[in-house]
Amino acid sequence: MPETEVNIVELDVRPHLSKKLEPFQLIMDTVKELRHEDVLVLHAPFKPTPLLGILKMKGYSSTSERLESNHWVTTFVHKKNKTAAGHISAAVQSNTSTNQSLASSLIEDSGLEDAVSSCEGQPPAIAETSKSEVLSDEATTQELKEPTIALDNRGLEPPQPMMRTLAALERCKPGEVVLIHNDRVPVFLIEELNQLGCLYTVEDQADGTAKVRIEKG
Repeated sequence: MPETEVNIVELDVRPHLSKKLEPFQLIMDTVKELRHEDVLVLHAPFKPTPLLGILKMKGYSSTSERLESNHWVTTFVHKKNKTAAGHISAAVQSNTSTNQSLASSLIEDSGLEDAVSSCEGQPPAIAETSKSEVLSDEATTQELKEPTIALDNRGLEPPQPMMRTLAALERCKPGEVVLIHNDRVPVFLIEELNQLGCLYTVEDQADGTAKVRIEKG
């Protein structure tokens, strides 16, 4: 059978961040539309470290390269994409919108296939239809666990509050609690918490800010 061609899907979130817009939902919406044979190439002004862990749980391995001081390119390959390791270099080289140095980096990255294979032992991708339940009134009346990590995200520009929170959750064990204090209710974060199966409660503050208590599922 002929080998499947690698399809490059590029996403540049630098314009969103320059306008102080939160790009996380855009990234996750793009990931939802990916097929297993697709390769996502993400352009950002920094290395999206927390995102690497989130997509790893969804079955993606990644490689990152810093092209300029404010330009990082991260490539995501799904563990079921068996042809990507052999064809990604040529595919990226033929894609005129992808920086040439990224192609060179991928050619030299002999560990890409091993990285994809190493994800075989990771948990399966979280079902997109899965929903997390907000702590019930009965649960909130019980003695609450002391937070393992407390973050004050007030005054930070997007996407820092979400990225800090997701990075903290990644360090936690199931059942541990992260308490965050944000300038507003983090709508996009809450959607991601539903996907990750985390329990949470939101407490509006008198000054318009919001505290969110998150228990890792």
